[in-house]
Amino acid sequence: MTADPRALTELLEQSHDLQADALRPTHDALDELVELSHLPADDDPASNLSFHEEHQRSLRSSLGGAAVLGAAGGAALVGLLASPAFAGSSKDIQILQTARSIENLAISTYKTALTLPYIGGSSANPVITKFCQVTMGQHVQHDDAFTAAIKSLHGQQQNAADPAFVPVVKNAVAGLSGATASEGALGVVGLALELENIAAETYVKDTTLVSSTTNRALFASIMGIEAQHAAVLLAVQALLKADAPQLISLSEPATVEALPAAAGSVGFPNAFYKTNSAAPPKQGAVK
Repeated sequence: MTADPRALTELLEQSHDLQADALRPTHDALDELVELSHLPADDDPASNLSFHEEHQRSLRSSLGGAAVLGAAGGAALVGLLASPAFAGSSKDIQILQTARSIENLAISTYKTALTLPYIGGSSANPVITKFCQVTMGQHVQHDDAFTAAIKSLHGQQQNAADPAFVPVVKNAVAGLSGATASEGALGVVGLALELENIAAETYVKDTTLVSSTTNRALFASIMGIEAQHAAVLLAVQALLKADAPQLISLSEPATVEALPAAAGSVGFPNAFYKTNSAAPPKQGAVK
């Protein structure tokens, strides 16, 4: 199976452009995150009170109804996260550490996947191989941005993977033992999709937890890239499940005509991103 190098190059250029556009406001937001964390605690009492009240409202809205939180436990968690003490730089550091732990896991997973013959080998689908390579590189850039922010905040770096999601990867890898090439490719795509959704959902939730509108843009911009990754993987997964890997190709215009009608919508199953799988702010923080 081959891919048209020109078409693949155009696709990768579009991906790089989207990544660059997203990281531009991300770096600005990271700079403001650092600047805000260095302000004195009583710099502006009125603004601090306003932020605390808005922060509490957003937390109750986003977390209060979550099924995973019991009535008492949910109220306690919302109260803790909404407290003025927890709304300071320590919270921002924990959120950034958790984001790094998710990026660490994603990088490691893609790196391992590319060692498998049906993902990174000569017999692998070249579009899937290139997607994994480019996506891993983008996760490295996200990780670098979070690393720089943690360093500027004088926080401890989180170099490990998120402990709550490591078992997900281990179980998936164990399930690939003895798998055929088609089964293995489908398993890897499914795992990558789960991790991309976790990242996207976490960063969606983080937009309600950070300290300012600009900081919300930080996670929203990176979330957009993770959402793009998930959309591509959903389309690839659908074609693999339909036993039509030959359609994962950029080689001929006829490929488009052969795609099922659902190909135009399968990558976007929800009008709004859910946050059921989002990592709590402290989940990947350094203990």
